[in-house]
Amino acid sequence: MNDSTLTRPALVDPGDAADPGDAADSAGGGPRFTDEAWAATAGLRAAIDALPFLSELRDGTLPEATFRHYMTQDALYLARYGRALAFAAAQSPSTDELVFFAERARDCIVVERELHAARITDPDGAALSPTCAAYSSYLLSLAGEGCYPVLVAGVLPCFWIYDDVGTRLRADVDDLGAHPFGDWIGTYGDPVFAEQTRQARDIADAAARAASPAVRARMLEAFVAASRYEWMFWDAAYRLEGWPVG
Repeated sequence: MNDSTLTRPALVDPGDAADPGDAADSAGGGPRFTDEAWAATAGLRAAIDALPFLSELRDGTLPEATFRHYMTQDALYLARYGRALAFAAAQSPSTDELVFFAERARDCIVVERELHAARITDPDGAALSPTCAAYSSYLLSLAGEGCYPVLVAGVLPCFWIYDDVGTRLRADVDDLGAHPFGDWIGTYGDPVFAEQTRQARDIADAAARAASPAVRARMLEAFVAASRYEWMFWDAAYRLEGWPVG
């Protein structure tokens, strides 16, 4: 394929995977938070689809040096994202949510380390790019505020956007084994990851149902901000972003 943007086939939107046929919040009668958040980021997600990083990754034409730069920054980001998930586990109101976020924090370190190991060595010796530092610091600032619903909304785009992109990339690639980035596509196009994303969305919806209107508004703000950082992260990797001054 040589289209400059990722395709959006006429399939069920990932946002509709939970509670099929019921787009309303069962408790309040209004829209689910996740439906509102997904709609609010439609423009951002279209911009993500248009990123050359992703279209070249799909086509297998992304320079290996660019991908290694991305993987290094991703490893640095995930170490900090894992801490944000650990904060979510500590702040969670139920043992089920505690277990979910604790396990996902572990995955950030253990499972993702295996994905990165084949491409890069010693990412801890690299410096965070400005975008990596800004995004991860933003999530950790949400963790420090101690508002669990807002933190959940802030960490959700890293699940959901990667699931959305990974699922569509997986559908576009016939043979992962022959693809130069098949390991990455396989990780984020995996049904197991899709199920984890669904669980994260359900947690966000439950948190929004229990939240005040003011907190729900802050949840939406956090979701949009983190989605914007997702675009920035892939764009920064494509530009091999570094610090402009030493």
